[in-house]
Amino acid sequence: MKFKKGFTIASLGLSSMLLLAACGDDTASSSSSEGEAKDVSLRLAHNQGEDHPIHTSLEELAELTAEKSEESVEIGLFPNGQLGDERGVIELVKSGTLDMAKVSASALESFDSNYAIFSLPYVFQSEEHYFNVMDNSEAVQEIFQNTKDEGFFALGWYTGGQRSIYTADTKVETPADMNGMKIRVQESPTSIAMIEAMGGAPTPMSFGEVYTSLQQGVIDGAENNETGLTSNKHGEVAKAYTYTEHQYVPDVLIVSTSMWEGLSEEQQQAITDAAVESSESHKTVWADAIDQAITDAEEMGVTFYEIDKQPFIDAATPLHETYQSENEDSKRYFEDFQSYNE
Repeated sequence: MKFKKGFTIASLGLSSMLLLAACGDDTASSSSSEGEAKDVSLRLAHNQGEDHPIHTSLEELAELTAEKSEESVEIGLFPNGQLGDERGVIELVKSGTLDMAKVSASALESFDSNYAIFSLPYVFQSEEHYFNVMDNSEAVQEIFQNTKDEGFFALGWYTGGQRSIYTADTKVETPADMNGMKIRVQESPTSIAMIEAMGGAPTPMSFGEVYTSLQQGVIDGAENNETGLTSNKHGEVAKAYTYTEHQYVPDVLIVSTSMWEGLSEEQQQAITDAAVESSESHKTVWADAIDQAITDAEEMGVTFYEIDKQPFIDAATPLHETYQSENEDSKRYFEDFQSYNE
C-alpha cells in the first residue's frame, strides 16, 4: 500500500486499532452467495463535536439509512476526530479501512485537484448561487465521482456556510488591512493562495490548534464560519469577525469504493436517498445554528462587521484565471458553476 506524504504507517495502524476496538467484527460485508444482502455495520468519522450541526445531520443520515434499508444498514458515528484528522480519514476510506467520512472539500484537493474549485474565493457569489450549483450542477457530480477508481468517491454534501476572516481585535476592511497578518487556513493550496492574494500571510494548521495559536499570538486570525466562534470557543480569543464571505466550502460525504460495491443495490439506494434527504434538512439545521452562534458570540464580546467586499473580490480574480488555465476540465467546471448565477 502506498501512503501520501504526511501520513505515516504508525498513524494508520493506530487508527485501524481504534476502528477494530470500537467495532469488533461488525464491518461492511458483501452480498451472500445466495444473492441476499447481509446486514452491515458501517463506520463514519468526522472532526466536529457532538454539539455541532453537522453531527446532528449525520445522526439523521444514520437514522434515515436504518429506516430506508429496513434496518439492514447501521451507521456508527465517530466524531471529534477520534479516528484521525481529515487527511488521515480520507486515507483510511481510500484504503477501505474506514467505510465513510465527512470531510471538507478543501481537504480533498490534495487527493484530486478538481476539488480546488470549491476553495476558489468568490466562485460562489451568494448562498443562493452556492445551493443552486451544489444541488443541480452536473460538474459537481462529475467531480464527486472522479476518484471512484482510486478507492473512494463522494456520495453527497452538507453546507458549511460562508467563511470569513476573524482576528483578535482588528476589523479587516480591505486587503491592505491584512498586510503581514498570519491567518490560519486549511491545508489547501487554493486557500493558501487566496490569503496571499487577499494580503495576508497564510498559516496552514489543523483546526484543533487554532484556539491555542490565537491565544498565544502564533497567528493573528483565522477564517471560518460563525460556529467556529462558539462550538470551538474561538470567540474567547478572537473578538472581531469581518464578513469577507470569501468562500462557501461544502462538507463532503465520502465512501469507500470497496465497501460500496459490497452492498446490495437496495442498500446503496437507501444510503443515497438518506444522504440527499439529510443534506436538504441540514440547510435548516445550519441556518438555525448560525443564528444561535451569532447571538452566543455577541455575548462573548465578539463584534460582527459588514464591509464592501469588492476590494477582496478584485484581489481574488486572478486566481479564477489561473484555475481556468490549468486544463480543459477546470475551465468547463468554472463555466458550469457560473452558469447557475445567471
